[in-house]
Amino acid sequence: MVATPEKVQTTSSQTPKENRIRDDRVAVLLMGYGEVESYEDFANYNEQALNLLTAKFAPVPTWIYPPLAKLLALFDLHEWGHQHGNFISPHNKIFEEQRSGIERELQKTWGDRIKVFKAFNFCAPFLPEQVLAEIKEEGFTKLLIYPLLVVDSIFTSGIAVEQVNNALSQLSDKGEHWLQGTRYIPSFYDREDYIDFLAQMVEETIQKDLISAHLPSQIGIVLMNHGCPHKAKGFTSGIVESEALYEKVREKLIYKYPLISVGWLNHDTPLIEWTQPHTELAAKNLIDLGATAIVMMPIGFVTENHETILDVEHIIESLEKYNKKVTYIRMPCVNDRPEFLQMAANWANPQIEALRSQEAVIVNPQLATVSHHHHHGHSHNGHHHHHH
Repeated sequence: MVATPEKVQTTSSQTPKENRIRDDRVAVLLMGYGEVESYEDFANYNEQALNLLTAKFAPVPTWIYPPLAKLLALFDLHEWGHQHGNFISPHNKIFEEQRSGIERELQKTWGDRIKVFKAFNFCAPFLPEQVLAEIKEEGFTKLLIYPLLVVDSIFTSGIAVEQVNNALSQLSDKGEHWLQGTRYIPSFYDREDYIDFLAQMVEETIQKDLISAHLPSQIGIVLMNHGCPHKAKGFTSGIVESEALYEKVREKLIYKYPLISVGWLNHDTPLIEWTQPHTELAAKNLIDLGATAIVMMPIGFVTENHETILDVEHIIESLEKYNKKVTYIRMPCVNDRPEFLQMAANWANPQIEALRSQEAVIVNPQLATVSHHHHHGHSHNGHHHHHH
């Protein structure tokens, strides 16, 4: 029997379970880092970040995280509080605008059968476990996991999945799991519409601010990616995807503007080999090749955050010491530009379609028995011995 959505809502005689199985609503979970808005939260934020990120590539024992986090918090406090007049990151506000904008776009297609939630890796009250509890509470059985902030690979997005998995194992009831379908959007580093849009933004900035005073061959463009560690205990760290994104955007611009370099926004952590050239070095190289203007465009982040603002402003300050005759421009991320919100919704549509049309898959975690299959050398005669 096929139940149309209208029918499900009007027939009250159905048992809750039948309702649940026929639910074609989808919760879309956008995931970003989140950024602290009050200085007291720095140490806690840093400890979470160290646990989730640094643990994957630094040879650091875990007991060191809390004191190290407090130390880093002092640096942050100095940087954000004293050097930058009590800087409050606009990240969370922009991320909320992205969430509501993507929801608006998706609801044009799916109506209120879609709801978009946001989770921050490091900031309560939007930690993944808190938001998933809410999604469960609202009766959703289908989930699309959508890491949004950083356009790289399984590394940053993997943290999102890691946290979702932890939360889901805490939220499972006895018996059947409440989730009956999940999908995931890995990254959009290779999406043509995103690549075109980035190149178009750079072109707009040059036309508006530089073209009347600088020759095209003297306009240096630094396309900034999220820095990646080279060795991350075997995790793929996003270098391949980020480089592919850079090459594609560069290809769109280089015939007109020959001075283009990738610039990695690395975190200066000791003992770690990061992607090169870092953004400051990339800009210096272009200046040495004759650039009289430098445009810095974040292509590896879609939401403004302290890296794209403070880190880039620091870089510009030291570049001004290096050469004050050069014009420096820090460009914004795509943020909540309507073109981007529309794209981001379009990338989600096929996954939502798949979730809504697939049969509910009932999973019972208690059925997972730990089994070890040993295949002995004499299995060529068709006998497999399984020892449980």
